[in-house]
Amino acid sequence: MIQSLYIKDFALIDELEVQFNEGLNILTGQTGAGKSIIIGALNMILGERADTEVIRRGADKAISEATIKVGNNSELRTLLDENEVEFTEYLILRREIRQTGSRAFINDTPVNISVLKAVGDLLVDLHGQHDHQLLLKEENHRGVIDSFGEIEPVLKSYQSEFLKMKTLQKELSSLKKRESELQEKTELYRFQVNELEQARLSVDEEEELEAEMNLLDNAEVLDQKAAAISELAENDDADILQLLNKLKLNLEDLARIEPEFESYLEEINAARVSVNEAVQFAERYRNTIEFNPQRLEEFRQRQAELNRLQKKYHRDIPGLISYLAEIQRELSIADNFDLEIEKLEGAVASQSNTLASAATKLHNERILVGQKLASNIEEELSRLGIPNSKLAVRVDWLQIQRGWIEIDGLSIECTEYGCDDIRLFISTNKGEEPKPLAKIASGGEISRVMLALKSIFAKEQSLPVMIFDEIDTGISGEVSEKVGRSMRSLSDRCQIVAITHQPQIASQAHHHYKVAKIEEEERTVTKIIPLSQEEHIREVASLMSGSEISDAALISARELIEKNTFKN
Repeated sequence: MIQSLYIKDFALIDELEVQFNEGLNILTGQTGAGKSIIIGALNMILGERADTEVIRRGADKAISEATIKVGNNSELRTLLDENEVEFTEYLILRREIRQTGSRAFINDTPVNISVLKAVGDLLVDLHGQHDHQLLLKEENHRGVIDSFGEIEPVLKSYQSEFLKMKTLQKELSSLKKRESELQEKTELYRFQVNELEQARLSVDEEEELEAEMNLLDNAEVLDQKAAAISELAENDDADILQLLNKLKLNLEDLARIEPEFESYLEEINAARVSVNEAVQFAERYRNTIEFNPQRLEEFRQRQAELNRLQKKYHRDIPGLISYLAEIQRELSIADNFDLEIEKLEGAVASQSNTLASAATKLHNERILVGQKLASNIEEELSRLGIPNSKLAVRVDWLQIQRGWIEIDGLSIECTEYGCDDIRLFISTNKGEEPKPLAKIASGGEISRVMLALKSIFAKEQSLPVMIFDEIDTGISGEVSEKVGRSMRSLSDRCQIVAITHQPQIASQAHHHYKVAKIEEEERTVTKIIPLSQEEHIREVASLMSGSEISDAALISARELIEKNTFKN
């Protein structure tokens, strides 16, 4: 249960703290007193969207904080453990709204808003003023049914198979699209493969070709220079080797007398060897020089062909080689498309059977839950003043011309949430056949159907807290009294916090709070005031007669409270 609620600088609230209790906690107050602000603050704690407009004028931030007794909730414990938040019997949920953004905390540990919302969903069910209008939209009826019974595990099993089918269908569609695109490119690819294969490309060819052409193009120069080296060694007027030999002999004589000449002698000996080797290499190299203009022209033609291919395909030689491998693979795929498509279509057909089985299980489970839920709602509505109600949950297959699955000869459309069209039908008059709830139910009837659903939901889910913001819309008198009685009875299972304008409901409160707008220091603020028993009587009387409370109204209020307290 919500043990305490603290709100600061939120809209008209400067600062307030209120202690709630077990049972039925009723909030009343004049229109505009700030009851919706309280609900807004609670919504903020539960992870709903909030903007900076809620920050009270002149304040830096708006704060809303609730201390909730959670008991031993294993699902909640697991969620908190996954998010590294300490689990305690009392959780403090806190939300701060600043001009620069929002922050959320659980037990002083910062958490994402999504985590705060997930925790809030496990602890509190908040029914807003207009939430019962959701029943007027048939697309919401599936969610109503799926909130009950054993739907969740069956739905998750179906969704797993649906995801597999969706993946296969996407692959098949992509493959067929690719086949169509490749068919348009096949002739081009075949021409390109033929052209590039005939080119016999090599990664190092350009560099090798350049080197070969350089040699052929400079053959005459190479021969002339090599010949010049040979001639230098053979010329008597400038015999380099003879000169080096003379130097060698003189240095030997010097070195015997002065050791410092030995290093120069070694250098001259090395030079003699190097010169001799250079002359010999030049003589041998002249025999290898190729004078072949025809081959040079062939190389130039090859170079021109490589340049043409690179310019045509906008790729260098390594890029051309990679592209050739790529389009060869594409042609291989194109040649085997029929086989690949046939294989994938077989997988789709097999998955279609599996998905149909999962969809049938979900369909049948929804029918069973719908029948049980209809019976329970009829029972609750009887207690809420609709004794002859008849509710039906219609679960029909979603039919489409070309669906993923086929059941009983019908082509069925599959969605993430199943293959069912779910609608609620109701009759509130004896002898009348049920008709679409969205079309025939009055506002008061819709409110009571929603309260019946919430009552059943509380029993199914064991939520610790349920909050109702004016669920009594469209009802009055005797019906209001029955709604109040139902809420008080429901409060035996979980804490109820309810905002109401109906004295018949307010009279049944275990704890009564008044929401009031007060002027303080030229500012208007909202306060929540816990009422004593006598104040409780006066507030119920004011709901019956208005601001001028008569003695008759006080007597009627006291009698109403005593009657409802006795019945409960």
